Amino acid sequence: MYLLLGSLLTVVLIANAVPTYYDKIVDSKINGRSSTSTLKKNPQLDIRKVHALQQGLPTSNIVASITCIKHVVVANSTKLTSCIDPPVSHQEVIKPMLENISVCNMQMQLDHLAGFFTRYYKSPMGLLASNYVLDIVRGVAGDASRSDVSVTAFNHNWSQPSIIARIPGSSPLLPIVILGAHFDSINAKDPDNGQAPGADDDGTGTVNLIEAFRTLLMGGFRPSHPVEFHWYAAEEGGLLGSRDIATTYKNANAEVLGYMNLDETGYFKPGTREVIAMQPAFTNGELNVFLQALITNYTRLPFVMDIEASGQATQVLQCNYTCADHATWGLLGYPTTFPYEAMIGYGTRSLHTAEDTPDKVNWTHSVEFTKLAVAFAYELGI
Repeated sequence: MYLLLGSLLTVVLIANAVPTYYDKIVDSKINGRSSTSTLKKNPQLDIRKVHALQQGLPTSNIVASITCIKHVVVANSTKLTSCIDPPVSHQEVIKPMLENISVCNMQMQLDHLAGFFTRYYKSPMGLLASNYVLDIVRGVAGDASRSDVSVTAFNHNWSQPSIIARIPGSSPLLPIVILGAHFDSINAKDPDNGQAPGADDDGTGTVNLIEAFRTLLMGGFRPSHPVEFHWYAAEEGGLLGSRDIATTYKNANAEVLGYMNLDETGYFKPGTREVIAMQPAFTNGELNVFLQALITNYTRLPFVMDIEASGQATQVLQCNYTCADHATWGLLGYPTTFPYEAMIGYGTRSLHTAEDTPDKVNWTHSVEFTKLAVAFAYELGI
């Protein structure tokens, strides 16, 4: 998770990063572009063409927002229905799938990721870590004999690429379902030279998504919507990888049905209630309700919105800045949701240090997020 340290740094980073998105949104309104222009029928997004759009595209065509919608093709036309209809309806398929989740796979992958001295995006080891994730995800697709599934590196202006795996949808007009996590790490005291195993932040989210991807493919998942799994580079540098990708998708007029972010899933403070926390900032209310239904039906844990009562007021806790990759999508108008390990203040205390190691990860807790990822992709994508 991208943690802002100190009020001055907070002001500087928010001033430099957040207005970038708002400026584009405001510019689209000034130029008279209506958000309804996102509802046009678009051809199936060709990820190779999207990658080609990375460099130097003008942003004047960015629309103000994308509504959480579902396209249904009827007699060569498109009608709009509710984003979630019905919210949970495939338990008979998904629950047996969840029994095939392998904690052992996640443990081995996390041990390997944390074995890099650092995965900092400017480090040579950060590139090696990206190559490792790419190889693992390609291996998963190959083991499932799914030649229709693409796994590609998304190159940035720095050496560490992000990774995108795409399961094609049977209906090319439908919006994309996206699940994301970041695989880079940082030592906050010494980014360039400090040890940063990044086991919980965000090795856990990374391996949750790899195992969810494997579980779906081995279960024969063939969605109606295209479903993508994203592993982001350079989140710790300021959400750089997800910002690059989300902006590229926006420029391509890509429609996204829903985005779920996983960042820190492996720890909760001993003696506190074990929950799945949900972040209200930069997320979509309807998608949050949908996620709550998934948590209730497919995990053993309760959900808690991460808010705190303060006298008569209720105020959002520390993530009311752009603290994780969901914010880059949310600020561009895409519907997002962000579940994580514990209420802020009761999660890991070792993030961004050499102490964020695999031995501290609670796998009986983290596996619930793999279940949630499988359910999110299936229920929303099918």
